[in-house]
Formats: sequence, C-alpha cells, structure tokens
Amino acid sequence: MFSRSRLREIIHQLPQAKILVLGDVMMDVFVWGKVNRISPEAPVPVVEVMDESLRLGGAANVVNNLVALETQVILTGVIGDDETGRLLKKEIKKLGLENGGLIVEKERPTTVKTRIIAHSQQVVRVDKEKRNPIQPETTKKILDFIASHLGEIDAILISDYAKGVICAPLMEGLKKLLQKKEVILAVDPKVKNVPLYEGVTIITPNHYEALQASGFNGYNDITGELIKEAGQRLLSTLHTQAVLITRGEEGMTLFEKNGITHIPAMAKKVYDVTGAGDTVIATLTAAWTSGAELKEAAYLANLAAGIVVGEVGTATVNRNQLLKALSHEHP
Repeated sequence: MFSRSRLREIIHQLPQAKILVLGDVMMDVFVWGKVNRISPEAPVPVVEVMDESLRLGGAANVVNNLVALETQVILTGVIGDDETGRLLKKEIKKLGLENGGLIVEKERPTTVKTRIIAHSQQVVRVDKEKRNPIQPETTKKILDFIASHLGEIDAILISDYAKGVICAPLMEGLKKLLQKKEVILAVDPKVKNVPLYEGVTIITPNHYEALQASGFNGYNDITGELIKEAGQRLLSTLHTQAVLITRGEEGMTLFEKNGITHIPAMAKKVYDVTGAGDTVIATLTAAWTSGAELKEAAYLANLAAGIVVGEVGTATVNRNQLLKALSHEHP
C-alpha cells in the first residue's frame, strides 16, 4: 500500500516541520505501587507507594511527542499561578523550547491528573482542575502570541481536553487570523467542542467521540458501517479536508472527500492507551507538514500509536523507534 523507502524519507524529513501547539496543558503524576490488602475502612485496595513520577500531559505531552520526533515546536496554553505551573514552565524550558506562550490565569489552577498504578494497572485517577472557559484577556494574549509566530509555522495543532482553553471566542479569533494563510489546522477534539471546528483541516476523534459528535448515541455494537457513516457525516457537516477516526484495536480509518482508507492496528500488545491520541495527532501533523501525503501521514501515526500503547504511562516515540517499527511492518 505504501513504499517503505518513501516512508523512511518522510521520517528523515520530520525535523523540517514547524508546528505551533495550542491547547490544554497539564501535568501527569504517576504514583507507582503494589496492592497486598484491602482497606479495613472501606472495600478498596491499599496501595503501597514504591515510586512517583511527573510527566508532561495534555497539550504539553503533544509537544513532548513532537520534540521526540525532532520537529520545531512552539507551545501556547494556560497555567495557574501555582507551583505546578512554574514546574511546567521549567519542564518546557528543559525541552529546549520557549515558555512565553504559557499564559498565567490566576483564577484557575494548573491542571493535574494523578494516576495511582499498581501491578501495571490503573487503580484510580484524581483530577485537579477548573474547566470553565478562559477569560477574555487570556484569549487575547493567546491570539496575540499566535499572530506573532504565524510567519514561522506550517501547522497549528489543537490539543483539546475540554479544560476551558478551547472556546468559541478563541476559535473565532484563530480562524480570522488564519484567513488567506496556508497553515494546516489539525485538531484532536473533545465532543462538546466539535461544532467549533467547522472549517479546520482535519480532526482526529476516537471512535466513541466520532459517534457521539455525529449523533449516534447509545450504540453498543460499533460496526465498521457505523464508523463509516459517522466519519462521512463529520466530513460533510464540518467541511473539513479530512477526518481520521482512531479505533483502538481496529486501527484507524481516514475519511477524505475522494475516499476512505482503513489502516489496521499495529500494536502486538496493549498495556496502556494513556496519551496515545497525543502521539497520533503529533505524528500525523509532523509527517503531513514534512511532505507526506495524508494517507502516508496516517500510516505513520498508526505505527507510532502501536508503539506507545505497548508502554505503561504517558509515552513518546522517536524517529529511530519509528524507523525500527517500519522495518518490521509490511506497508
């Protein structure tokens, strides 16, 4: 279906990509432990903590993925006036990136997702967040930041986790900025914000999000035909160039105006899907802006997703891993 030498060439070209990431930045906290007993206070497991780790999450994890692919990245989003926000800025700086696009909004905390993991299984997740829309002055600061970098980028990647950064005023302002600009606008959406993405270049919902966003609610049997109908409906109603629906163990399906392409899953074992959507949108956008055809970019995104779901916790994929995985597949 694809030329392996052509795909290798695209992977080697990834450092040419210049991408601005916009979205909900957050910190992922992983508490690793083991369970040997049930609490006498309630029927819940007692986790004996062995280790803790911090990782960039949400839009910041998309950035982490793009850095791993050696692309050129700019980030903008919102943090709180708190210790986590300051730590997030330091971590972005450690990646060799500027952190001036991280706008502080004092009325909201920096989003933190804490996952308790025992024996490679997630026991519970605790979220610290506020999901109300960002303030008008914050919206203006983000749009001003994007406007100052428009001449430097090939694509804007929106990482939407429905934490309040992506809102109607922001999307209206962004679309005005991009009028007559040849910039790819790629979106990893949340269902409630899908109407805001009319006219973007591509959206990458998972199959549950795609069904809900296209009006198919309450379906237990998710068939290929149902996915086909949902994808075509989204393509038509949103007037996008393409829709890429990620389907877990079924792979992913790409909808374009001239046809549908299904790409089977690459993963041999699935341990953790945390952050897999971040890897898909990052790899897809990086490959597309590096000269790949959209089908080729989707294939590489699928390949990358197959690698990260084989790891526990938020993971990234580098170019060498992609090249290695490509040598074991038969496109």
